[in-house]
Amino acid sequence: MKNRLLTLLALLIIISAAQAQAPASQPPKNTQKISAGRIVHTDTTVVTKHTVTIKGQVVPYTATAGMMPVWDEDGRPIAGVFYTYYERDDVKDRANRPLVISFNGGPGTPSVWMELGYTGPRMLNADDEGYPVEPYGFKENSNSILDVADIVYVDPVNTGYSRPVNPEIPKSNFFGVNEDIKYLADWINTFVTRENRWASPKFLIGESYGTTRVSGLALALQDSEWMYLNGVILVSPTDLGINRGGPVSEALRLPYFAATAWYHKKLSADLQGKELSAMLPEVEDFTINEYIPALSKGGFLTDDQKQAIAAKVARYSGLSEKMVLDNNLVIDYSLFWKALLRDQGFTIGRLDSRYKGIDRQAAGEGPDYNPELTTWLQEFTPAINIYMRQELNYKTDLKYNMFGNVWPWDEKNDHTGENLRQAIAQNPFLHLLVQSGYYDGACDYFNAKYSLWQLDPSGRLKDRIKWEGYKSGHMLYLRKEDLATGTENLRKFILGAIPKPGQAAKY
Repeated sequence: MKNRLLTLLALLIIISAAQAQAPASQPPKNTQKISAGRIVHTDTTVVTKHTVTIKGQVVPYTATAGMMPVWDEDGRPIAGVFYTYYERDDVKDRANRPLVISFNGGPGTPSVWMELGYTGPRMLNADDEGYPVEPYGFKENSNSILDVADIVYVDPVNTGYSRPVNPEIPKSNFFGVNEDIKYLADWINTFVTRENRWASPKFLIGESYGTTRVSGLALALQDSEWMYLNGVILVSPTDLGINRGGPVSEALRLPYFAATAWYHKKLSADLQGKELSAMLPEVEDFTINEYIPALSKGGFLTDDQKQAIAAKVARYSGLSEKMVLDNNLVIDYSLFWKALLRDQGFTIGRLDSRYKGIDRQAAGEGPDYNPELTTWLQEFTPAINIYMRQELNYKTDLKYNMFGNVWPWDEKNDHTGENLRQAIAQNPFLHLLVQSGYYDGACDYFNAKYSLWQLDPSGRLKDRIKWEGYKSGHMLYLRKEDLATGTENLRKFILGAIPKPGQAAKY
């Protein structure tokens, strides 16, 4: 009896130990428990082999999905940052092979958007304008930039699968403009060291809040990690901490209003008959030379002056003169999204104003919801979950956070635009590319242009700075035509920013 009990006890111990182990495909080097009984593996990888056909060429590559730790000052892991790393296999000289480090924004969203929408070797199923189709899933991305550069997609803490190791870790370590930049710069250093990429030309790409992130990282990597970049790419950039209050802020949105009104055919025949790129310069000129000065005078405009400005704002925005006058010449974004198609029974999207929504009632000063965002979540969420488990073989019970809790976020001391300017000025090899969608009302294209003007007040850096516009919204790559053009422009930018052999970094 005693022997049978001992045998049973031994079996229970063996079974318990087996259940506690991670799957063989992702052995944990360092694990910590978090809430809800789930586990964060702070240092683990899953490696798979694949091919993709890009521009008619078969490209073999290795995909690495895993966690890498964030350490505190005493060298203890305080979080696991999830990443996916794509490395082309048939490259003999990795020292000359560009490395692109990719972030999205929010600040609480992971890198899923550009990974499955823009630059990665796989992309979600969608129609030619980016709308969902079923069955949900993914397919080859024949426009991926993996032919010219290796790519790592990084999910900051609380996005994707990335998590603190336990709930007691202070949020202040991660959730703020400068805190975010600090720990991610250290993480990038570790990644580049582990993957032996110090010799490679390096590029940062960020979308939305990710542009704030990479603008700050450009200088932080130079100053704190002694890592110098070849390029920074801003897709749908934020204001980068550049001041634009009052009349400037209120006026700069008008060209975006005009682009959206043009798309929805709400402009007069003479404006509607022009190509978008031919129509917008007229609006931009009015904005800078008439609208900003008029708003600066406020209530001291004469009645005739006020009427004349209202007429032009109405002409370019597609709204009525009465609405413009009733709002003292300044149209709020939310009112525009609610009012432009009110007569048709629709609202329009914030992040992409091509999308339409239906509200409970036509009255009101703002939409009930963002139709574009709900559409994107509908298609991206199943695609990334299927992709991680079935293609990359990364299996975990952690929820993939499309929007993670990163609040409160410390927005103080955002000098990321100035940080980017300093990085470009200090590094003669560093180039900047900005890509904007004309129908983006969250990070609108004319504000992006304004940021570039203010980023380089001396005008001495403008030969290394370029802006591009696309007939899309915030995620400009969801439109098939712009996906092809945008990725091709990324290729040209990346290859063009690599110095010639023997070229010195000097002025």
